[in-house]
Amino acid sequence: MSSEQRQNLEAILRQGALPVDSDVSEQRRILRDLAAARPLPADVTVTAAELGGVPTAEITIDGVEPEHVVLYFHGGVYVVGDAFQSADLASQVGRRARAKAISVDYRLAPEHPYPAAVDDALAAYEALLRSGTAPSDIVFAGESAGGGLAIAALVRARDHGLPLPAAVFAMSPYADLTLAGTTMETKRAADPLLNRELLQPRVADYAAGHDPALGLISPVFADLSGLPPLIIQGGSHEVLLDDAIRLARQAATADVQVTLDITPLVPHVFQGFYPILDEAAAALDRAGLFLSTQLGAGKLVTG
Repeated sequence: MSSEQRQNLEAILRQGALPVDSDVSEQRRILRDLAAARPLPADVTVTAAELGGVPTAEITIDGVEPEHVVLYFHGGVYVVGDAFQSADLASQVGRRARAKAISVDYRLAPEHPYPAAVDDALAAYEALLRSGTAPSDIVFAGESAGGGLAIAALVRARDHGLPLPAAVFAMSPYADLTLAGTTMETKRAADPLLNRELLQPRVADYAAGHDPALGLISPVFADLSGLPPLIIQGGSHEVLLDDAIRLARQAATADVQVTLDITPLVPHVFQGFYPILDEAAAALDRAGLFLSTQLGAGKLVTG
């Protein structure tokens, strides 16, 4: 992408960013309108379903046999967004992993604060296992808060003694709700979407009196030992860049196989701009290769 195209994209993002002074209902309306304006690819089908009593969006792609499953967690700082709004990006992950995607419509704060999202994520995963899907045929993926939730759900699953999926893909993970990352300030001018003023009220909505430094709220502080291979992607023009870096460091310290993949000069969850941003498609391709390799490795072990 040329410098001019990148600047045009940044201008569009800044114009469409959520207003800092808007309330949750207004932010939800804005995101619904944005999602409605972007049609799904013609070969993608989305069906309402459920796992373990948790609503889901089941996403299939023509020509992709659903032997494998991407269990997907949408973003939205735990208070906005839903499984259907994230179906486009989830389908792109599923397409590259050669898998069906199931996007989890976990409960949102402030109506349902922590630990509701983690409880729903775990319930969906347990139900998927009970349905007969082997853990080696499952990967987790998520963007922003969904990336953090994917890690938190794995930690909870490990602590419950459940078998873990083959791999995890976290895009621009929102992994520190204490907002202590250094890039919260150093990338402030570069980030067209997020800032401390926008995030801080939503932290209170989700944490609801709990310490935001709890590992299941902010996985940068969690014990990640025993987790499956992890790929973390971020952009250098986002205030959450340090979340991605510190999450990767925490995983590496715990002897988890981790790949940190930072793309320069791109914004938060840049993968969602795959139709117009070459770097987005390339990053999704790299993640898809990582996930499909791990799924294939699991098949060799269990087959």
